[in-house]
Amino acid sequence: MTDIQTLHRLLVVDDDSDIRGLLAEQLGRAGYAVSTAADGNEMRQVLAREHIDLIVLDLNLPREDGLALCRELRVRSTTPVIMLTARSEPIDRVLGLEMGADDYLAKPFEPRELLARIRNVLRRTEALPANMEPLAMRRAVFSGWVFDLEHRHLIDPAKRVVMLSGAEFRLLRVLVAHANKVLSREQLVSLSSGRNYESQDRAIDLQISRLRQKLGDAGGADGLIKTVRNEGYVFASAVTLE
Repeated sequence: MTDIQTLHRLLVVDDDSDIRGLLAEQLGRAGYAVSTAADGNEMRQVLAREHIDLIVLDLNLPREDGLALCRELRVRSTTPVIMLTARSEPIDRVLGLEMGADDYLAKPFEPRELLARIRNVLRRTEALPANMEPLAMRRAVFSGWVFDLEHRHLIDPAKRVVMLSGAEFRLLRVLVAHANKVLSREQLVSLSSGRNYESQDRAIDLQISRLRQKLGDAGGADGLIKTVRNEGYVFASAVTLE
């Protein structure tokens, strides 16, 4: 029987040929089809001719660094990104996630850890609610904002593109799909990430806070995402789905 992982094609972008070769070999043995690129130009060439399910992107690339490339990807693509870097400072991790990376791994790392992260990100990315098929919602319009799911754009009333991290994108997708319905933290975690909620994990509250900051004054003084005491959150706006 063919492993389902063979359906997934990965792209490794790293200027170190030894690392590219090593990862291509190890990920290939794990059942993935793997393409490689040494820089941003080669990355674009691969993306133009192949369907890629996930990109492993080195932060420290010549000419165009991984942050710039991740920002570019997020303007036109929903392809998940795992960033690699030799740096270990927390600010680099935050910047990578803010630019839209779905996960982050510092070098040196165990190949098995990268493999586990790839599996987790692919599983989270593909975990859609049963009532939310991938093509059922291409755009959502609310309070002057446009949420373009095909191109992963959030556009404010002044027609400016607002950057979203991978986690923020998935969370907003769930919120607008269930507008004006109270969703518990457990439901938000399950629907947006496919994992189980743990009471001590406040990551969902942090993501809500960041979304509120990016939506600004939309929705009035309390914002579009309102807290319902002892229940969860509600996206309080009329939403037109297209």
